[in-house]
Amino acid sequence: MVLSTRLASPLRPVLAALRWTAPGQRREHSTPQGPGRTLDLGGIFPPLATPFSPMQEVDYARLEGNLRRYASMPFRATQATVQLTLSMAEAGADVVLVVTPCYYRGAMTSAALVQHYTEVADASPIPVVLYSVPANTGLDLPLEAVVTLAQHPNILGIKDSGGDITRIGLMVHKTRQEDFQVLAGSAGFLLASYALGASGGICALANVLGAPLCQLDRLCREGRWQEACELQHRLIEPNTAVTRRFGIPGLKKAMEWFGYYGGPCRAPLAPLSPPQVEELRGTFSANGWL
Repeated sequence: MVLSTRLASPLRPVLAALRWTAPGQRREHSTPQGPGRTLDLGGIFPPLATPFSPMQEVDYARLEGNLRRYASMPFRATQATVQLTLSMAEAGADVVLVVTPCYYRGAMTSAALVQHYTEVADASPIPVVLYSVPANTGLDLPLEAVVTLAQHPNILGIKDSGGDITRIGLMVHKTRQEDFQVLAGSAGFLLASYALGASGGICALANVLGAPLCQLDRLCREGRWQEACELQHRLIEPNTAVTRRFGIPGLKKAMEWFGYYGGPCRAPLAPLSPPQVEELRGTFSANGWL
């Protein structure tokens, strides 16, 4: 997976807008700033949903429409996620987000994973971010491996989607002396991650409720914990609905209700049934979003 900064026409004007950061919106994160750091991962990143046409081809016009709306939100490095989604052949990248090698998970001991990521980081001309998503891969990146890899000068941080807040807290604590940033991999435990020192989040729900997630980010950074807690409570069930409960089909359906283009899913993913759509809508309505 590659996060990049360059994008070919016709989306270059949109990308320029996404590069913009409003005065006062760049915020310091709680992890230490090392002398060699060149890329701050703090804030909210949306792992963008790719819109497809009825012929299951990427719908670039619809994608541009979504991006124009996202450009009004204080996301960080949104343009990098855009490049990841489009996978432009000749794009230059800021950072690579490297998922665990799950095809060989039976042989993936902590030592094997450290060797794997070390070789990637040694060879990469750009920083590496570790990506642990055990729900999809069946392979968790062991804590001791993360702590070891955090010492590598070309490994910038980790996106952890496992949901174990104790583990996230330990990662922040045990890598505190390194130039290393921890990112929550889901909106459901974002506040708890910030409370323990995480830098930001890469959250699927940001495709739907981007502004509220950026608001939660701001409230946490300003120490307004009671307000942040109330907002976090309203995000938990919608987040579960568009991730574990209904997945990408649910995420794309919810995008439609908030003015974005979600469109069809590619096979083998199937669209939601009418009862599932009603259940999904009820989840957003019950939490005050619709």
